[in-house]
Amino acid sequence: MRDHLQATRDALVRLRASDPAGAAVALADARRRAEEARRLTSGLDWSLLTHTPVVGEGATTVRGLAETAAELTSALTDLQQAGAGLIQTRGLSMESVGTLLAKLESAAPALQAASDRIDRTRSRLAATPGGTGVATIDQARATALEEIDQLSGWLGAAEDAAALLPPMLGHHGPRRYFLAFQTNAEARGTGGLVGAFGILKAGHGRIGIERLSANNGLESGAAQVADHGPAFSSRYGPGALSALSVSNLSPHFPYAAETWTALWRRQTGRQLDGAIATDPVGLSYLLKLIGPVKLPTGETVTAENVVSLTERQAYSRFTDPRERKAFLITVARAVSESMTRARLDPTALLPTLSKLVNERRVQVWSRRDAEQQRLATTPLGGVLPEKPGPFAGLVINNSAGTKLDYYLNRSLHYELGSCRGDGQRLTRARIQLANDVPRVQLPSYVTDRLDAWKRRPAVGSNQAWVSFYAAVGAELQSVRIDGKPAPIIKEVERSHPVYSTVLNFAPRRTRTLEFVMLEPASAALPVIPVQPLVRPQQTRLGLYGGACAPADRDTER
Repeated sequence: MRDHLQATRDALVRLRASDPAGAAVALADARRRAEEARRLTSGLDWSLLTHTPVVGEGATTVRGLAETAAELTSALTDLQQAGAGLIQTRGLSMESVGTLLAKLESAAPALQAASDRIDRTRSRLAATPGGTGVATIDQARATALEEIDQLSGWLGAAEDAAALLPPMLGHHGPRRYFLAFQTNAEARGTGGLVGAFGILKAGHGRIGIERLSANNGLESGAAQVADHGPAFSSRYGPGALSALSVSNLSPHFPYAAETWTALWRRQTGRQLDGAIATDPVGLSYLLKLIGPVKLPTGETVTAENVVSLTERQAYSRFTDPRERKAFLITVARAVSESMTRARLDPTALLPTLSKLVNERRVQVWSRRDAEQQRLATTPLGGVLPEKPGPFAGLVINNSAGTKLDYYLNRSLHYELGSCRGDGQRLTRARIQLANDVPRVQLPSYVTDRLDAWKRRPAVGSNQAWVSFYAAVGAELQSVRIDGKPAPIIKEVERSHPVYSTVLNFAPRRTRTLEFVMLEPASAALPVIPVQPLVRPQQTRLGLYGGACAPADRDTER
């Protein structure tokens, strides 16, 4: 029995690392061994064992593991057959988008069926004893549940793709989207200042980008083009509803997206179907797929140099902002044109897209309610969720007009106390922000501070509007900045208490913020969204004093 289950697991491990042909062989081997394990545990003798003192719970769990292995391998086999056309598609290109979308749409029912089947399988395994007294059995059960959850997450993403991509990429009619290129060397809530934009067109099996322009190509005005409610207007001011430069101060991407499309409509009179945002880090991931891109000047843009080139070197190379913006447009146009010609390896496509989405290097909003509701449940939607549960979000907005957030280091340590009898828990958040500006002379455009008209701060210093988003219902107990009690501004955004302050950062100085909060007790898994800036955020989650009871599966999602 143990040999069959171990052989099943080994075959499934091989499946992950195999090409399509090898995957089929590995899956067939895994299914054969899993079915044998189920046969051995489904007879009368094994049923008697499950009712035997001492060994009964272990026998029940082993039978559950065998049934789980058989059901999983059967579901994966059905899924492999349904998706064979997708798996066998080689050398994907923009010219094959129509065919790919049609195949993806046809695979949607199989993905839904497999997802439902695996959910039922997990529920049955979760109902088996988890404390049998036999460590190897208990560990095998825990590992199986973890791996099922990972598989369910992948299937959920595949379901979303099958439901969203065909209509949103024009399979049923043309679509047009505002495409924002964010410069996260100057931080904004959704990532960075919109440095350039274009219009992405999809339809008739083709995808392309037109009307690429620097940010000054979208006019600002005094009139507000959107309405996100009084709390938004109070927190961010009227400019966030009328000017592109401060339109994305909130981390809730739909706010920015609606404003961008409204600004475009004010200028052109045309309604767009939605909005998409990316940044140079996202472009670096795409360049890993399509390979190096040559600019008209002969210079080569690669996955390794595009971030430094567009967010650091460009400021040194071009003293005239108009020339620098023209260069950035050239880079964006060259990458987009190469995308239309490139032939992509589908086995590399999924990991790259997953990384883009999970790091929020691409965010999407749709004007159609059904699509937006589905997007909002995924990282792709960039939504600030309103549901209760442990939550810790750090958001930086540059308030000096510098481009020094390229050198910003961030860390967030979120600690959860035990759930108390009064329905509360004590939590702590420790934030460290370091201005890691180098000891070299940087262009004045990078270091000049727009807030310094009354004083002359040190060259290389920066200023940021720092906001900490706490769990819904949390109450602040104390706050310290650099070890000393400090005042803080409390506001609310989408049900979350938001604690904000404006901090100055001397060159190479680290600032520390420490929050102690009392928040509603919850067994839900903590949510810690990460703002997509240039340097990754170092995030740690800790428990002290014991943990709450396990969350049910619906709560964990």
